[in-house]
Amino acid sequence: MSAPLAQALAARDYAEPTPVQAAVLEAEAHERDLLVSAQTGSGKTVAYGLAFASTLLGDAERLPRAGQPLALVVAPTRELALQVHRELTWLYAQTGAVVAACVGGMDPGAERRRLQAGAHIVVGTPGRLRDHLERGVLVFDALAAVVLDEADEMLDLGFREDLEFLLDATPPERRTLLFSATLPPDIVKLAVRYQRNAHRIAVVGAERGHADIEYRCVRVHPRAIELAVVNVLRFIEAPSAIVFCNTREAVRHLLAILLERGFAAVALSGELSQNERNHALQALRDGRARVCVATDVAARGIDLPNLGLVVHAELPHDPEVLQHRSGRTGRAGRKGVSILMVPANRRRRAELLLSAARVGASWSGPPTADDIRGLDRERMLADPLLSEPVGEEDLALAQALLADRSPEAVAAALVRVWRSQRPAPEEVYDPGVDRGPRERTVTAAPDRAYDRAQDRAPGGGKPRLAGRGVWFRLNVGRQKNADPRWLLPMICRQGMITKAEIGAIRIFDRETRFEVAEQAVDGFMTAIRRLERGEVRIEQMPLDGHRHDVHRPDGHSRDGHIEGAVRRTPPRQNRTDQRPPRTGRAA
Repeated sequence: MSAPLAQALAARDYAEPTPVQAAVLEAEAHERDLLVSAQTGSGKTVAYGLAFASTLLGDAERLPRAGQPLALVVAPTRELALQVHRELTWLYAQTGAVVAACVGGMDPGAERRRLQAGAHIVVGTPGRLRDHLERGVLVFDALAAVVLDEADEMLDLGFREDLEFLLDATPPERRTLLFSATLPPDIVKLAVRYQRNAHRIAVVGAERGHADIEYRCVRVHPRAIELAVVNVLRFIEAPSAIVFCNTREAVRHLLAILLERGFAAVALSGELSQNERNHALQALRDGRARVCVATDVAARGIDLPNLGLVVHAELPHDPEVLQHRSGRTGRAGRKGVSILMVPANRRRRAELLLSAARVGASWSGPPTADDIRGLDRERMLADPLLSEPVGEEDLALAQALLADRSPEAVAAALVRVWRSQRPAPEEVYDPGVDRGPRERTVTAAPDRAYDRAQDRAPGGGKPRLAGRGVWFRLNVGRQKNADPRWLLPMICRQGMITKAEIGAIRIFDRETRFEVAEQAVDGFMTAIRRLERGEVRIEQMPLDGHRHDVHRPDGHSRDGHIEGAVRRTPPRQNRTDQRPPRTGRAA
């Protein structure tokens, strides 16, 4: 290893190389083309930085004055390219290397000026590199090494034409280092075409790549995924976490939920400008944000410090995406947790994903509000603020408080302040746990109903309500997996009422009916009107021939009538009056 690079690694507390880094330094890999397959988080960036060091430096310890690039690194995404730029900058700092980045979304004029001023190593995305090459700003005459990082991902994203254009423009005698998490047939064909007698390195299997990641599957109801994500982030208070969604719309929706509940969160998706992405990543790195909500493409290859938790709010499409997502944590020997949110109708899909990725996972329900409150109590009692030495100024103020307030009042105020700094947990339940026999009753009609047994009066009878009850209905029933354990918290949350103000809940095939205490109805309807109209709609049951659709924020009912207007329904005629009875087979 070159002495300047060894010193840079020592300064970063690299005690020993990772397996992939050790493999590229072996004698049989020296000055040869390399075809390397290794899992994410295995130290590939430093590995190829070490691999082409001898090609760039030879026996020297410093590089000559920067001119045309000597090495080119191509990465699939802007974030990965900028991350590689940072890694190679500190790795080659003592060699005098100039490392330039060329990525989409950044100022192309500033990049042209940097390239014209000279650079030893150029890192970029395929499209932007090709643009500079076609304009004559990027010249490959002196190029000695080319690295394709995450080659499989670049082909998946449709960059084959750009990659071939770039490689065809490079000198034939250059070294080609191809790094990929997997080696599908297209990668093998690319290697055969552009590499010469490549040395094959397969460092780790799937099991080793996931050795530092604990996989957990959380059973959730489809309509409570966002609430379960909130509780998971509260239960596992990792220094930083990333939550994956499959679409930009899902990222926006989940980010809004987390921000509303007080999380320090940022988003990464393809609709953001590069400047916005950079600010989001910097907020995560310096601790101003703790949670990142991202799509797969936006988060490809990013390496966040102290990332201890990955949450799959939506299941990935294939095992490779699962590995890439989960590989954001458990890096460089650090432990991490990867949690998959699994609705009941997606369990088989989750099991197939885990099996194909050759990883095992534990199954459980989401953390409950009581679980989180219990942990919060332990965390508060263990807070370093309670054990740190007390200064004279703080002691004087504490004595003044105790002179005017009781110790219990001061302690209660401390508890309130501590809790106010953390988002409140949500009421969620485990849909995989069977309901008890008391939760279901059978009516005389074919439809079954549920009465809240815990609110029944002694000796049975109707549920307790402080006054008369008013009936409402939801447009979901047993056919959509309606269950009181997720309906009840949802009704309370959306209607801004308590459980004590809800009476019976009756679940039928296509709808659910529930009772609200009369004194709480006005506030309940006001709260419901503020909500956006969604898939789950709440409306008041018919009264005297009319009904209210209180879910419409504009005060109009679902059929166009103003709230409170009476819509008379004509009496239903007998079937025999509408058409004669059938007396024979139809023709």
